[in-house]
Amino acid sequence: MSETHKEAGPQGLASALVASGALSSDWLPSFTAVKRELFVPDRIWPGISDGTKQNALVDRSKDPEVWERAVYSDIPLTTQWDDGEHEGDGLGTTPSSSNSMPTMVVSMLRDLDVQPGDRVLEIGTGTGWNAGLLADRLGSSHVVTVEVDPEVAKGAQENLHRAGLSPTVIVGDGRDGWAGGGDYTRIIATCSVLEIPPAWLEQSAPGGVIVAPFGTEYGGEQIVRLVVNEDGTEARGNFVGGSAFMRLRQQRTERPLFEEYLHGVEWPADGVKSMTTLSPRDTGDWFQLFVIGLGVPRAFWRAERMENGAYTLWLYSRDKQSWASADYAKGRTEYEVYQSGPRKLWDEVEAA
Repeated sequence: MSETHKEAGPQGLASALVASGALSSDWLPSFTAVKRELFVPDRIWPGISDGTKQNALVDRSKDPEVWERAVYSDIPLTTQWDDGEHEGDGLGTTPSSSNSMPTMVVSMLRDLDVQPGDRVLEIGTGTGWNAGLLADRLGSSHVVTVEVDPEVAKGAQENLHRAGLSPTVIVGDGRDGWAGGGDYTRIIATCSVLEIPPAWLEQSAPGGVIVAPFGTEYGGEQIVRLVVNEDGTEARGNFVGGSAFMRLRQQRTERPLFEEYLHGVEWPADGVKSMTTLSPRDTGDWFQLFVIGLGVPRAFWRAERMENGAYTLWLYSRDKQSWASADYAKGRTEYEVYQSGPRKLWDEVEAA
């Protein structure tokens, strides 16, 4: 836990978020009123503040002090694994629902810039905390939240009712939004997207604001803030900060195995060898992954680890036609590259 979040409890967390500039004064009353603990289940897997890993299970019934300390720390809390199929106390394969990191929650709400009378559509209800904050600020009748998982939606609705709030909770595909709510002046997503669904623009009022975590297939992610034009056909804006959210379920991508690229021929098959001075290590930070993803569409990577910190970075195109490899070893200034297929993926990475 960081030094600024040692004091467990809502006041300690609120004070730290105000001091950091993440929690603005107009959101402080709602943040104080809508306590995070009302939206956190008894069993959670706390995350870390600067990454995407999870720590071991914390069970409130067995260690209430550790649970409370996690709830009022500035960290995300995984509440579901593998779309609800995971059982037991260990880590699952893929986190599929969470109570988001407080800094990210309040920063995105600040970017949303809600005003009295706004109608808000939220995509990704999760535990309901974000919808609760919006409902407290604007009134429950002004908030609609969509959740794809019926059990998660049920839990969120129970949490909201316990907090005395009643925004409309819809079970459905977040890509479709919810047309029954009329034109929304604000839309916020608490799951990352590879593209902004057209329905969100169609359901936005002219000049409406969309705030969403925007990721690439290659990796990395940024919060984007968009303003919708008058006829709902276009939205423009800027990236406003880094993020690491779970992907909208319907936009998850499957990654083919390496063997599907070689077509039965032994490596390096028809790969063409070259040398590069760009270290594979200099392509792997979160922001670098995002920038590469924007410049190298429909591509992904894997790393094959070896001894003494050496590894091979593998690049693949989504169409299974192109691949590349780049070998990293400590102390080297040039690195061996192989490329195959109509796309020269390593060349694209260097250009990005």
